[in-house]
Amino acid sequence: MRRSVESNHNIVFDCKYHVVFCPKYRKKVLKEPVDIRLKELFLEKAIELRAEIVEMEIMPDHVHLLIKCDPQFGIHRVVKHLKGYTSRVLRMEFRHLTSRLPSLWTNAYFVATVATVQLDVIKKYIESQKERSD
Repeated sequence: MRRSVESNHNIVFDCKYHVVFCPKYRKKVLKEPVDIRLKELFLEKAIELRAEIVEMEIMPDHVHLLIKCDPQFGIHRVVKHLKGYTSRVLRMEFRHLTSRLPSLWTNAYFVATVATVQLDVIKKYIESQKERSD
């Protein structure tokens, strides 16, 4: 498998994050046509943020995203912008979201890093660096 890395002129990175978040009160409001529009909005905003949505799945009551982003910008900022933008646009376009929910998304979300290489491989690589410098 070929590894894809990015650069921001300062660092070279390959950071991917699994992000999950829910509508307020875990309401099942992310159904067609809202889910289709939500996917479009995520992709639009990700380009603007210089992030990449590698994979996404919209369930009626939660969202799964696999996001690749610059660690200096921060996954927390990417999530904040994605949630804010999509909430604003969806609530303008789909009035039933305004009447049923005080805000579209909960404040909370789950995020986990996604390993590109295994921990033992990295440990061996780091250990081998000392041997090479001797």
